[in-house]
Amino acid sequence: MKFSALILAGGRSQRMGRDKAMLDIDGQTLLTRQIALVRELGATEIFVSGRVGVDYTSFGCEVLFDLFPDAGPLAGVERGLARSTTPLLLVLAVDLPRMTKDYLQRLLLACTENAGVVPEIDGRLEPLVAVYPRRAHALAMEHLGSGDNSMQHFAMAIEEAGGLSFMQVTKDEEAQFFNWNTPESE
Repeated sequence: MKFSALILAGGRSQRMGRDKAMLDIDGQTLLTRQIALVRELGATEIFVSGRVGVDYTSFGCEVLFDLFPDAGPLAGVERGLARSTTPLLLVLAVDLPRMTKDYLQRLLLACTENAGVVPEIDGRLEPLVAVYPRRAHALAMEHLGSGDNSMQHFAMAIEEAGGLSFMQVTKDEEAQFFNWNTPESE
């Protein structure tokens, strides 16, 4: 099944105090790691949701900038859905150093041609490691236009419209959702 990938790297990294995308993990940046991960999965195209003023040219991916400034990850997802040429968009936050190819493959295998999947841990959705159908672009625009920037609300609206399902994360998989948000978590 063809899919595109979007790495969410446009956050301000305020709690970290420096750009999380450029943090080093095993001799490479987190952004380099995540791009390699989705490339290994066979993404047709890879986008980086970036911040204005940051030079991403060395990463070799198309960089997308938010149409709705300061609207959080949903603004990046909206740009990815708008730009994608495939039916599905794999979204991956840059700050997940333990995410694996195997888990992302499991997500992709749970999708259909026109319906994605969002992981769920103990009743809480994990919408920053998910696969969204391109047809959800109109819903993204609707949510952003109304000021509802919640990724949780966006995912629930797509599920209600029949565009995705929720997939339980096993206890063994939960560690992959660890994210680097503060210097103490490095």
